[in-house]
Amino acid sequence: MTLNQLKYFCTACRTRSITKASEELFVTQPTISIAIKDLEAEFNIILFARNGNHLELTSAGETFYEKAKDLLKHSTEIQNEFLELGNRVPVLKIGIPPMFSTIFFPEVLNAFEQNHPDIQTELDEFGSVRACDLVQDEKLDLAIVNMEQFNIDKFESCILAKEQLMYVVSKKHPMAKKKCMTIEDFRDENLLMFNVDSVQNELLKNRFDQLKLNPRIIMRSSQLYTTLKFIDNGSCGCFLFSDMLPHFKQYKGIPLEPPIDVNIGIVWKKGNFLSHSAQLFIDFAMQYCSENITT
Repeated sequence: MTLNQLKYFCTACRTRSITKASEELFVTQPTISIAIKDLEAEFNIILFARNGNHLELTSAGETFYEKAKDLLKHSTEIQNEFLELGNRVPVLKIGIPPMFSTIFFPEVLNAFEQNHPDIQTELDEFGSVRACDLVQDEKLDLAIVNMEQFNIDKFESCILAKEQLMYVVSKKHPMAKKKCMTIEDFRDENLLMFNVDSVQNELLKNRFDQLKLNPRIIMRSSQLYTTLKFIDNGSCGCFLFSDMLPHFKQYKGIPLEPPIDVNIGIVWKKGNFLSHSAQLFIDFAMQYCSENITT
């Protein structure tokens, strides 16, 4: 039994597909199939029963899967501990939504790198929903996310800031003179929204659904500056966090009534070994935000 065999097996379990596992791991399907057959032969057990195009774990397979996950987790912990002991600090992989990556996060990251130049970070842009999935799958060490998700309790987390969603328009937009907006006011508005893996979208959709309102969404984007460029002509608007507005003084932010308040925080996988680098980043980000962000 090897760690690679266990990794192939666990990925096949999670995706319920040899094909999907091979695509995720960048290996051939026969490589994964052979690894699983070798495990079955070594322990004289049947791990999978096929159900159409999906794989279903047998009773023995379910037990083996839980033990295999524990072994892989333990091997990662040992690897990280010895990398740090040998001063080979592993890369800290952090996920962040596009809305934060251009405004909020560069300041935090630059300050962190100045204080900890020995720690290498790798950033990936994902919506909050996708970022949480990747933390759960151990593809990311940490993610900075919108915490208003139904399953956020399955993660370890800490809150960095409290924000409020604002409707943002050009100063020549017809709504720019309004002091606040209700959800009903968006019935005839042209809206720009972030991609579907954004928690912000779900929060707004829930408000729209309560009034049976079908908003006029003219574009979905993952890029903040693309979105802002579209609202320049005064014909549409988007939703941003209140603390972002000082960076964009050419636009008008209109509060919502009732307000949509959100918590922004860091999440990491519950029960996982937290590397020294990750703990340093969490502590630093919490202190930085408490000193520099008004909540």
